[in-house]
This record gives sequence, C-alpha cells and structure tokens, in this order.
Amino acid sequence: MAHPVWADGDAYEAYVGRWSRLVAADFVRGLGVPPGRHWLDVGCGTGALTSTVLVEANPARVTGIDPSAGFIAQARARVEDARAGFHVGDARALPIPDRTVDVVVSGLTLNFVPEPARAVAEFARVVRPAGEVAAYVWDYAEGMAMMRHFWAAATQLDPASAARDEANRGTVAGPDALRELWVDAGLAEVSVRPVDVPTVFADFADYWRPFLGGQGSAPSYVTSLGEPEREALRDLLAARLPIEPDGSIRLTARAWGVRGTAR
Repeated sequence: MAHPVWADGDAYEAYVGRWSRLVAADFVRGLGVPPGRHWLDVGCGTGALTSTVLVEANPARVTGIDPSAGFIAQARARVEDARAGFHVGDARALPIPDRTVDVVVSGLTLNFVPEPARAVAEFARVVRPAGEVAAYVWDYAEGMAMMRHFWAAATQLDPASAARDEANRGTVAGPDALRELWVDAGLAEVSVRPVDVPTVFADFADYWRPFLGGQGSAPSYVTSLGEPEREALRDLLAARLPIEPDGSIRLTARAWGVRGTAR
C-alpha cells in the first residue's frame, strides 16, 4: 500500500521526529519569549515543538495546526497539557483571526509547503504587533548527515534516485532563502542562525530501520525498491557509514532557524 508522505506519526518519530525534538529545545530557548504568551505552532506534526514550548517557555496557551489528520491524532494523544490544542489546517490559510497570537513558530515545515511565501505572510498576519515569528528547517543540502550518506549510496546504485533527494528540490532549506521570506513578509529585525544537534544511532539497524517506514522522501524511495535492490542499498550503506568500535553511528544534523518581529 502506498504511504502518504507525512501521515504516519510513529514512522515519522522513528525517522526524524526524535532528532527534531533536540532542535526544538535549542530553538525555543534561543527565542527567549517571556512566560504567559499565546503561541501558534504551524505544521505541529506529532507535537515535538508544542511539547517543547510547554516545557521551556511556560506559555498561556499553544495552538497546533497541521494538515495531516494522522499527525494531529498523534499530537493529541501525546500532549496531555490542557494549555495545548490541536487542529487540522493549512499553513497557507490559517484558521486564526488577524493579530491574535503573541508568537508564531514553525518547525521543519516550510520545506513541504507548496507556497512558503504565502505561509509566512499568514504567520505575519496572525501575530500581534511586536510579536515574534520564527521557524527552522533541516539543512538538507549539507547539514543532515544521515540523509547525505543515504543519498550518496542510493545515487551510486541508481543515479535516477537523485531526483528524490530533498537537496535537489529547490526548497527553502538555506539561510538566504529563509531571510528573504521573512523580509518579504514585512517582518523586522530578521536574523538567521544554525542549530546543530547530534544524531547518534545505537547500531546500523537503528539507522536503517526508520528508512523502512515509508514516511519522507528517502523512506518512500526504499519502499519502492525490489528486495534485491533494497539489500544492495542496505549493504552499501553498512560498508560506508562511519561505524564506531561499539557499533554506534555518530552523526550530526543541522537546521537553520530564522526569526523576525512583527511591525
């Protein structure tokens, strides 16, 4: 059965969700928002960023919006704090009145929004004057080592697979593109910074297993392969990854964070 690109919360958690939580903590602390504010988490997924806001920022309320009903169900099940609420919705047409939230955040979402400029314009519309608008995205081109190793092996075996590599899709995964989006949306005091986190896999199985879940570009490519091709890819990765003497694989992941202030 074909998998929607982002719908299975458990598969997403195993693939990149666990690492996104590390980025979320650094990101929220860096914003330094005072307690008691109303936050909007656009593209909330399974609730990683919402959970972090609840722990780190002591908000009055956090509203999570995501287009995936599967992710929203996961978020509701995982985040039991009464200050959080989750709803299905589109980043390009937020079901939120003008200038009604103090902080808009978005974690690892803008890469997948068909019209990111329209989404950022919506972020700016719903935030109060002097409120914060901030987001972060994976650096697919250079910073996501787990994916760079994967696509290097995949394209060696199947050059056509390069078309599926997120780094080749012209996404807004770089600092210049993010800065331009924020400036064009009319936000002030725009700044961009890298957020680097360790991605440590217990062993090769811990690295490989999430690629079998069908969630995301690389896993969906793996599930499209026949068994001989899948085994060849797995074996090549096992031979090329930097495996430590204890069997662990110690990589890093980089995200780019951007923030700006509403006028």
